[in-house]
Amino acid sequence: MTAPARSLPPILQKIDFPVIGSPLFIISNPKLVIAQCIAGVVGSMPALNARPASQLDEWLAEITEALAAHDKAHPDRPAAPFAINQIVHKSNDRLEHDLQICEKYKVPITITSLGAREDVNQAVHSWGGVVLHDVINNVYAHKAIEKGADGLIPVAAGAGGHASVKSPFAMIQEIREWFGGPVALSGSIASGGAILAAQAMGADFAYIGSAFIATDEARAADAYKEMITTSNSDDIVYSNFYTGVHGNYLKGSIRNAGMDPDNLPQSDPSKMNFSSGDSGVSAKAWKDIWGCGQGIGAVREVVPAAELIARFQREYAEAKARICAN
Repeated sequence: MTAPARSLPPILQKIDFPVIGSPLFIISNPKLVIAQCIAGVVGSMPALNARPASQLDEWLAEITEALAAHDKAHPDRPAAPFAINQIVHKSNDRLEHDLQICEKYKVPITITSLGAREDVNQAVHSWGGVVLHDVINNVYAHKAIEKGADGLIPVAAGAGGHASVKSPFAMIQEIREWFGGPVALSGSIASGGAILAAQAMGADFAYIGSAFIATDEARAADAYKEMITTSNSDDIVYSNFYTGVHGNYLKGSIRNAGMDPDNLPQSDPSKMNFSSGDSGVSAKAWKDIWGCGQGIGAVREVVPAAELIARFQREYAEAKARICAN
């Protein structure tokens, strides 16, 4: 079988360094998004992080104005585009409102999660935006593209938050057999070498979340950031207890909440409610149970987002040089 020709929409061609910062529930905010974009990678945040809903308008105004000011002052190094994540699951009763606000600001990239919807894709396309949909296997990847998504985010084993059990090698291999559009690989990526490896496998971008939690701009508790810098893949547990969908979480946060991370019960997926933050467990769990991926062994200090991205760029160049030397 001949692989399809590769292509990227124009907005994604403007990304100089192949990284998309993933939207972090509760944690991502305008400050982090702006810092990521100015440093040359796509910054993103969930629309639902803006609470109340009216705050989304304020946040998008802040982001667009800051990036426009940067571009005017630095025409030689314009900011990367930003993205907003929309949960398209039926429980999200804010979706229509949030899409209208995104249309107002002509959000360039929309990341959709928990269900592929043709009407949402059409809405984003109506203002010239691009849709990337996150998937946990090849079946859902096909469905997303059939319903009009422009690109895919394969969420492989080891990714923070909701994640697949699939190997990144298998996911990229199967998707690239039939899809030539944009692909951003997620799963345990926290170094420049891993970014280059994602590209070598066939991804266009690395999709990085957990490493950005341990940045100055991230809206995370200091203890959360510190736990990331002192933990590794052995400190991650995979469970569906908190949202009804399997995801990866820091064991230390589960112990601190008075639970045994090695003996968590199964949850009923029908209890998912991403609008209210209610999954059948106490609201405190959303604050105190900390999502995190397996790649955090590469994160050893809390730094500004720009400094983290500079590390990625340096390691990426070094990895490329090693390959060329061999």
